[in-house]
Amino acid sequence: MQFCDGFNWGVSTASYQIEGAANVGGRGPSVWDMLCRKPGAVWNGQSGEEACDHYHRYKEDVALMKELGVKGYRFSIAWPRVMPEGKGAINEEGLAFYDRLVDELLAAGITPWCTLYHWDTPLALYHQGGWMNPDSPEWFADYTQAVVDRLSDRISHWFTLNEQQCFIGLGMLDGVHAPGDKLAFAEGLLAAHHSMKAHGRAVQVIRARSKTNAKVGMAPVAGLFYPDTESPADIEAARKGTFAVLKKDQWQQSWWMDPIMFGHYPEDGLKLFGADAPKVKPGDMEIIQQPLDFFGMNIYHSPRVKAGPDGNMEFVPRPVGAPLTAFRWPVEPECLYWGAKFYYERYKLPIVITENGLSNQDWIAQDGKVHDPQRIDFLHRHLLQLHRAYSEGVDVQGYFQWSLMDNFEWAEGYKERFGLIYVDYPTQKRIPKDSYHWYKEVIATNGASLELKQPAIR
Repeated sequence: MQFCDGFNWGVSTASYQIEGAANVGGRGPSVWDMLCRKPGAVWNGQSGEEACDHYHRYKEDVALMKELGVKGYRFSIAWPRVMPEGKGAINEEGLAFYDRLVDELLAAGITPWCTLYHWDTPLALYHQGGWMNPDSPEWFADYTQAVVDRLSDRISHWFTLNEQQCFIGLGMLDGVHAPGDKLAFAEGLLAAHHSMKAHGRAVQVIRARSKTNAKVGMAPVAGLFYPDTESPADIEAARKGTFAVLKKDQWQQSWWMDPIMFGHYPEDGLKLFGADAPKVKPGDMEIIQQPLDFFGMNIYHSPRVKAGPDGNMEFVPRPVGAPLTAFRWPVEPECLYWGAKFYYERYKLPIVITENGLSNQDWIAQDGKVHDPQRIDFLHRHLLQLHRAYSEGVDVQGYFQWSLMDNFEWAEGYKERFGLIYVDYPTQKRIPKDSYHWYKEVIATNGASLELKQPAIR
């Protein structure tokens, strides 16, 4: 039991969650710096001002990645570190940090996979409307050009945007993430449309200016429903429900992906959203629909459904006492099999799992180590399901575990620990957890060590 030769085993992080050095090296403020100053917005009033101090400790962190044996590292670049005002002047000191990081990765034999935007909008651009401003796609294109011109001689794998559903939905509709707005639904959809154009413009810039043979994708929330049984009726109900636009919120998957893949919004979404849908101008979809090389999937859990009498899906309640992570997310390893399968069938692009993992109740034991058997079990079950998809013909090309290390978990502050490496924040000491050593063996054997079978969690 192994994955394909050249399978991309990796780990993921994001700039604001690990870098720290918020006021160092000419970096400008982001919307997250703003939200963290708002009373009650973040757990215990915490912020990413220091985070994991990766800005100063990146060599130590890359050494830990090398010891882990990862083939790739997915990280994001902080837009306000490169352009403190979001546009205009480029901050040489900010780009120099990413020069050093990329060089360190390559020297360690680790391929850099770069995410251009993981939620840290420059505050100066937010004051000009942020994603609501119709100029935002060009702002993003200019920022992309600065990064590509500097780093594309060494970076060939790119993601444009991370989880539009979150930075638009949670940040601009629900108000729980930065910038903390609660806009009308129509305004959120307009901002989303601008972000899709930004994605398209970024792809165009990468294709036009990359100094290497660029591979480009995106990393959306890959929400889905999975079938209760493998009956044709249940499978079709889950597949249909996954891509149907069912209600007015940000979690309708085809709304975010069909324009990018097919060049149009889904008809059921246009019908349901009505006048709230953005007005598509001539040329918009030509910008949005750019050819991609792979489909990144951030996926953690998914509800189970069955076919009702009319063939449409019905939710299957989880049993009393069913397992939950520390974040109170359900444990549903089937999501990796059905998610990879459904999205591959619909969009016909190679699949890269760009985030998968769990928050766990981790602490330093009396022996000085961090024992996290729940994480090992969680990852084992999910990787078995991913291998099932691969073995049935889904073109799965990589798996990036979230996350390399414990970090600033957005509105939850430092309460949630997702890392393979424990971070003692007062001292910034790094302690590889038991799961780190387990994942090292998985990587070294290209998945063969997963051979032990386990019953599915129900």
